[in-house]
Amino acid sequence: MILAAAILLLRLLLVRFRLRASSERVPSVDECPPQTEEASAVEAAGSTRRTGTRATGREMDNGKRTVVVTGFEPFGEHTVNASWVAVQELKKLGLGGEVDLHVSEVPVEYQRVQSLVPTLLKKHHPLLVVHVGVSGMATTVTLEKCGRNHGYKGLDNSSFCPDSQCCIVGGPDCINSVIDMESVCKRVTASGLGVAVSVSKDAGSRGRSAFVHVPPLGKPYSGEDLGRALQAIIHKMLELLDQKEEKIHCQKHFH
Repeated sequence: MILAAAILLLRLLLVRFRLRASSERVPSVDECPPQTEEASAVEAAGSTRRTGTRATGREMDNGKRTVVVTGFEPFGEHTVNASWVAVQELKKLGLGGEVDLHVSEVPVEYQRVQSLVPTLLKKHHPLLVVHVGVSGMATTVTLEKCGRNHGYKGLDNSSFCPDSQCCIVGGPDCINSVIDMESVCKRVTASGLGVAVSVSKDAGSRGRSAFVHVPPLGKPYSGEDLGRALQAIIHKMLELLDQKEEKIHCQKHFH
């Protein structure tokens, strides 16, 4: 049973992209927890933030844009979690001099994530948040287009699972991401990265969010490969964000 729960959790161990912006800027992308232990945990955290006041994404005082990226701790058969390894590799690579990157390892526990993730947002006020999770079924780095609110049946690392088995009680069954994942996928693929990136419509949960599943280490990519993939994906996400902001600015100017 524990293994079955771990496999279910793995399916949605995600990389969630969360854009936080004011109504005058770009639509925000709420975080989306994974449907694995990781997914579920982050999912729970997301619900807390969705019901609260939306924070405004901002640049730091030094002019840099802030990006927060999280990976998950080991769980189930994953004694080494590929998501956290990939995030650590990303930290080594960085995102360039104009981006202030913060990384954090997230526990695979619904209740702890509910408090940890909002704390990270409050501390860093990021423009972009990316949650990375592992999927034992993935063979590519997979960008998710939508999130589901129900189906969280797996036990987390503390042997806990919400009785409701959903992220937000009474919330919509499925919420599509406002991020153009097809565009991100095409741009990353065209860059000649050497790591296969695909788009899926079956992710985890939660409101305006984007998921990215990474395969286990060595199946077929190394931690270094996954780190480079995350770097490329985040760069393309930031490019799209810049383009949206420029478009909004132009629309305001002509009005």
